[in-house]
Amino acid sequence: QVQVVESGGGLAQAGGSLRLSCAASGSFRSIFAMGWYRQAPGKQRESVAFISSGGHTNYRDYVKGRFTISMNNAENTVALQMNSLKPEDTAVYYCNVRVYRGLGGPYDYWGKGTLVTVSS
Repeated sequence: QVQVVESGGGLAQAGGSLRLSCAASGSFRSIFAMGWYRQAPGKQRESVAFISSGGHTNYRDYVKGRFTISMNNAENTVALQMNSLKPEDTAVYYCNVRVYRGLGGPYDYWGKGTLVTVSS
C-alpha cells in the first residue's frame, strides 16, 4: 500500500504565506508525479499544481506567480510554497501521488487533506 501524509497549512492573513508538505511512503516502484488539489466549501475539488519526477511543473492560472511546487525525488516529498495568499485560496488542500507499482500504473493515491484558511 501507499501512504500519503500532508503537513503544514493553518491560518494566514491575506497577502501572507504558508508552506505545505507531503510525503509518500510504502510499496511502489517509482513516482510518476506529485501534485496538489484543493476543495473549498461547497465546491468541487480542483487542481492547483503538479510536478513530474523529471521536474516538469504545471500550475493552474489562479495560482500562477504566487505558488511554487517543488519535489525531492530522493525523499519522495513534495512541497507547495504559497505566497500572496488570498481569501479565495481558503480550502482543504490534498496531496496527490501517482506511482508505478509492480508492472502497472501509474496509480493515484491521496492524502487526507490539510486545511488552509486565509482571512481578509
